[in-house]
Amino acid sequence: MEERIKHLLNQISVLESELQAELHQREVKLFYRITGKHVEFDKAVGKAHRELKVGIVRWILSSRPQNFLAAPFVYGLVFPLVFLDLCISIYQAICFPIYGIAKVKRADYIVMDRWQLHYLNFMERFHCAYCEYANGLIAYASEIAARTEQYWCPIKHARKVLGTHARYERFLAYGEAEQYQERLAQFRDALRKQQ
Repeated sequence: MEERIKHLLNQISVLESELQAELHQREVKLFYRITGKHVEFDKAVGKAHRELKVGIVRWILSSRPQNFLAAPFVYGLVFPLVFLDLCISIYQAICFPIYGIAKVKRADYIVMDRWQLHYLNFMERFHCAYCEYANGLIAYASEIAARTEQYWCPIKHARKVLGTHARYERFLAYGEAEQYQERLAQFRDALRKQQ
């Protein structure tokens, strides 16, 4: 039964990767090409984007007042987010080499490219930059925590948990005590090879 589950999980991973690659290729073919860190649109698409941009004054006048009232609470989170970024990066820099865990590449998670969209005005780009950073940082921190969990305690919970990371499904079943130490060593070895 265990081998069947591993086989199915591997098939799911392969299919998810294929789907993401195919969807990305379709987007790229239709709209843009990536040159280094720069995203280039066809001239006609770029021109259409600039024509669709809503001016900042019209954008402010059409915005809901609640958005302005909530802004200090939304953007006030930038301070704990930056602090989390600093702490999690220091943690990884110190602990992962000690544990023999391959480091998580921050740039794979925090991707700041929406500022290149010419149909967004300054405020929309500002909002996008905040969301890119916040969500990318949470994903980056989640992967660091997931690798740490795989190193120290790769055991599923007894209760159903929402929002588990991608590694969780491969963890040991709750209460699966046989060969725990050997299996733990296998989980740790896998982290050394991770890229």
